[in-house]
Amino acid sequence: MSEAIHDDWNPRDASILEEQHRAYDEMRERCPVAHSEFMGWSLFRHADVAAVLADPATYSNVSRFLAIPNGMDPPDHGRYREALEPNFEQVQMAKLEPRARKIAAQLLMPLAAGGELEFIEAFAMPFVFKTLCALLGWPEAQWESLGGWVHGNQQAAFSREPGAGKALASLFSKHVKANLALRRASPNDDATDATDALLGTEVDGVRFDDDQIVSVLRNWTAGHGTVAAGLGILALHLADKPDLQDRLRHNPALIPAAIEEILRADGPLVANPRTTTQEVEIQGRIIPEGERLTLMWIAANRDPRVFDDATAIEIERSTDAGLVWGRGIHFCQGAPLARLEMRVALEELLARTELLEFADTPARRAAYPSNGLATLPLRVR
Repeated sequence: MSEAIHDDWNPRDASILEEQHRAYDEMRERCPVAHSEFMGWSLFRHADVAAVLADPATYSNVSRFLAIPNGMDPPDHGRYREALEPNFEQVQMAKLEPRARKIAAQLLMPLAAGGELEFIEAFAMPFVFKTLCALLGWPEAQWESLGGWVHGNQQAAFSREPGAGKALASLFSKHVKANLALRRASPNDDATDATDALLGTEVDGVRFDDDQIVSVLRNWTAGHGTVAAGLGILALHLADKPDLQDRLRHNPALIPAAIEEILRADGPLVANPRTTTQEVEIQGRIIPEGERLTLMWIAANRDPRVFDDATAIEIERSTDAGLVWGRGIHFCQGAPLARLEMRVALEELLARTELLEFADTPARRAAYPSNGLATLPLRVR
């Protein structure tokens, strides 16, 4: 194993950002525990990532700022997660689905006669953030503010420019608190949306304050950026695989399995961090207490030790071992919502088209922390 790879690799190097899958697949095989100034200690193999997820006592997920519930460790994590769980129950998803389907249909209406679209800008981003506004009971026009915050937040995570993240957090907080003030001034008599639910959420008999609600919605909004990235990846692979596209169009019941498998092989989120609470040894590397670990989802989900022909997309395969949604106590709480949004989007897209294919302008991948698409020009027939 080359010490240069271990000590000096640069996740922000252009050669890595251009082909993140290839680069991280190579790291998984050549240096499964690597160190960089940007990411700290990075884990690339499925078994190592899974072991970290199974041991929250040794690998803390506490955030530097208030992050409810994903940036908490037990026992706080469990109490807050339980309080938020009703927002993602089946009855809530059933209420949202027709609204999400209507949003998708409206966005696709201009393509009734065929044509071209920039999929990320024209569909993926507005669809997921308009759906989030519907969930919250906020005016649909606010989707652009939420999407803009996600874009800015991703740039800040990559550049680590001092003050950029703090300014974005302040802007987001003001936006959320303005909506909360409006709702308190004009209560919703039906009390059916997530804003009402959050205003009434309690932990240990104490209702959430505004800063806690801001924290929850920061998590939900960032998650919708990942859903938009996932939609871009799904559309990319369907355009690249006309046979699979046609199969799903004629058998929509296969769409959920296709979503899970495509995102296993080509995940929308590169990584998430943890922090060691004691000295550990992983793959022969001694990692001290208090060190940052980065769990490389897109490498672990393509590990040939777990998945045969791991880079191939086979929608019949079991994805039970997949880590698209995480695992353990921090399994993505919003997974029911994200799965609903992606399923509805693909059902509507495929039902209203005969063929999706690439336009003449090539697609362009997004950079860390996303593995989605910055642009995806498609031609629709």
